[in-house]
Amino acid sequence: MIRRMFEFFVRRSRHRPLDRFCRGLVPLLGIFLLNGCATVDYYQQLASGQWSLLRAREPVEKVIADPTRAPTLRSRLAEAEQARTFASERLGLPNNRSYRLYADIHRPFVVWNVFATAEFSLDPVQYCFPIAGCVAYRGYYQQGRARGAAALLRQQGLDVYMGGVEAYSTLGWFDDPIVSSMMGWGSERLATLIFHELAHQRFYLPGDTPFNESFATFVEQEGTRQWRAARGLPAETDDQNARRDAFVRLVLDLRKRLETLYSQPLAPDAMRVAKQAEIDRLRREYRQLRDSQWGGRGAYDAWVEAPINNAKLLPFGLYDQWVPAFAVLYRQAGGDWPAFYRAVRTLGALPAPQRQQALEALLAKSQV
Repeated sequence: MIRRMFEFFVRRSRHRPLDRFCRGLVPLLGIFLLNGCATVDYYQQLASGQWSLLRAREPVEKVIADPTRAPTLRSRLAEAEQARTFASERLGLPNNRSYRLYADIHRPFVVWNVFATAEFSLDPVQYCFPIAGCVAYRGYYQQGRARGAAALLRQQGLDVYMGGVEAYSTLGWFDDPIVSSMMGWGSERLATLIFHELAHQRFYLPGDTPFNESFATFVEQEGTRQWRAARGLPAETDDQNARRDAFVRLVLDLRKRLETLYSQPLAPDAMRVAKQAEIDRLRREYRQLRDSQWGGRGAYDAWVEAPINNAKLLPFGLYDQWVPAFAVLYRQAGGDWPAFYRAVRTLGALPAPQRQQALEALLAKSQV
């Protein structure tokens, strides 16, 4: 997951990695899932975490060629390299050393992200930096630190959600590795992440997380469709797509109902009751859909049955809001990736109000 989005001041150097790291240290401290509290302790864990990841990298081709490494690892990395080559040659994504390196981090997630909202709002608590803009979460390399930060936010009466992330992007300023936390995935999911993260390197708009994530999610989805076709595999079944889309619609519908609810002049106790009623409605609708159309089996059971609050709904608004709009833009570009990226850049250059209007117009076309 969530997964990405940093921007650094540093000029790239392939010959002096330690110097490059040091020159990038100051912006890294501020940008890596930006913290509004400028504490030395927080900065130290950021610097230490990023540096340990850089030190753990080794060329993928070296791992693949090493007979002492696990066969499953070597096979999975070989498949990932095929997808990495496809990304640059066929999808127009950057051709650099990112995801041609591997890092064993000996933990299940590379970072833990913490999202927060007010109790009666779907607007995220944001963390801002002059260069990268504002993002809707902050992250920690250590789970314990993330839990501590989440606890402090809850003490402030905020809705909080913490989730582990298997990988992230530095937008090309560092050579991002395939991380061991990604090795439990299937080969296709690994490919989709490579497409997604390289899309962030292709274009990133500081301060507009929904734009960035929806753009990268579209590239991931369309890239995966083309990747399957290139290997002679059938497209994802309509049933698979329909289930995913139906679940996302349920969650986005909940978001809309909550937004309407939070605009009402209700007392806090009444608002809490109504909020819980809407969450319970989501669960009922999901179970009905699962049992009536999916044969009683649902891939989203664990998410639905776990506690739900505003913060847990944030990634859906961030990652899915404008995906259909980018699909229309891609069709308007004639399915040509360079033309599409130019159109994305033009769209991103618009002032925020005009950009919002343009995206809404594209979204309306997707629904015709």
